[in-house]
Amino acid sequence: MTLVETLARGAGAIAAYAAVGVVLLIVGFYVIDLVIPGKLSTIIKTERNANATLLATSTLIAVGLIVAASIWSSGGKLTEGLAGTVVFGLVGIIVQAVAMLVFDSVVGVKVRELVKEQELQPGARLLAATHIAIGLITAIAVI
Repeated sequence: MTLVETLARGAGAIAAYAAVGVVLLIVGFYVIDLVIPGKLSTIIKTERNANATLLATSTLIAVGLIVAASIWSSGGKLTEGLAGTVVFGLVGIIVQAVAMLVFDSVVGVKVRELVKEQELQPGARLLAATHIAIGLITAIAVI
């Protein structure tokens, strides 16, 4: 294989992983959108809500960790790596949404109330840390 072929193949793999990663980030964003009241993009852009922004940001960081770990663990096997990235990314997103609901009912951190508050709330920080921890746990499990 020539250098050009190797570079082209590598660039194609990067583009494929990037596309899957972006799709998973969008899915993660909209799953959080389903859990909170209102339209998340409007709450962030128009209302400039720090709590909603922190929850969305932490979700995207967690998904990014999972995608990176999936790429790392693929061992250069593109098809298996892409499939693993999709599956593990979706599992991580689902677990994050479930964690929000569990915190809502068990711990009493009410996500629906958090995003109505304009000032950053301790509960939003707690949920954000939980999202990132779940992403890290899932990422390490992938590796």
